[in-house]
Amino acid sequence: MAFLEIRNIQKVFDQQTALRDVSLQIEKGELISILGPSGCGKTTLLRIIAGLETPTSGSVCIGGKDCTTLPPAKRNFGIVFQSYALFPHMTVEQNILFGLNEQKGLSRQERLARCHEVLEMVGLWEHRKKYPAQMSGGQQQRTALARAISLKPSYLLLDEPLSALDAKVRAKLRAEIRHIQRQLGITTIMVTHDQEEALTMADRIVVMNNAVVEQVGTPQEIYHHPKTAFVANFIGTMNLYRREDGTYGVRPESISISKQKQTQEMENWQGKITQVEFRGPLTRVYGQLDNQEPICVDVASEKAISLCLHPEDEIYFHIPKAGIIRYPAQEVV
Repeated sequence: MAFLEIRNIQKVFDQQTALRDVSLQIEKGELISILGPSGCGKTTLLRIIAGLETPTSGSVCIGGKDCTTLPPAKRNFGIVFQSYALFPHMTVEQNILFGLNEQKGLSRQERLARCHEVLEMVGLWEHRKKYPAQMSGGQQQRTALARAISLKPSYLLLDEPLSALDAKVRAKLRAEIRHIQRQLGITTIMVTHDQEEALTMADRIVVMNNAVVEQVGTPQEIYHHPKTAFVANFIGTMNLYRREDGTYGVRPESISISKQKQTQEMENWQGKITQVEFRGPLTRVYGQLDNQEPICVDVASEKAISLCLHPEDEIYFHIPKAGIIRYPAQEVV
């Protein structure tokens, strides 16, 4: 039996459907990322799991128990918000002890020991006497995480936890949160619109769009085998082409380029280069096919240099037939 089961959840706000027949099973100890564009329903789903919203229909079961109407205070979860939600007049230590002090079954010594433990876990013991305004955004988010896990919740909810941080801090904190989550073995559900965040952190990704779940799978499954054109286009970069018999997709890294036609098991599409964009180890080459459709290709920068690529150069784009994914004709990208 799954630890957390969402069954046929519907949520309607003033005639507008926020969630449409959403079902999901989450195993104990998993880190699940709910990923999708703004307005797709992911935050509403998280709020229903937390008990902050009641579904119009459907049920939420936690540990085999129907918790659909159970209030948040009785669900035993920790939550970390994008805005940190720390008490500004309290030190790091006091912020963490605030919740622990409500645990009447713990002695003062046990509360202090637990506070010390989580501060060490998130690397903030030396900063325990600082106030939120004296810390960086990353340190504030670590404090919020420490406060959430200090109560030993059954599961952890992360609502866009890293979106307010700069890129380097975000990447570092991603790895730290994942390490702590594995160390504790705590079931975690993270809402994000950042595909890189989902791909690097999650055991499985739930891709949502327009109030429905488009696909659930491991990061590798979602990236290499997207089931819909929306997922293909939303996760990573995908060249998508509409034809009468369907929509076709191919990843930029699956395409090779040369100035001569190849006779191997490949599609040879002729066109010209419109832009060359250096990205460190990779160079992204933008082009236009002879039928005026755009295309982009990722090639090793050493290869790009050896080919002496420039805008307006005539070029062949070689697409392996095995790398082309076909979607139904009626699907809208």
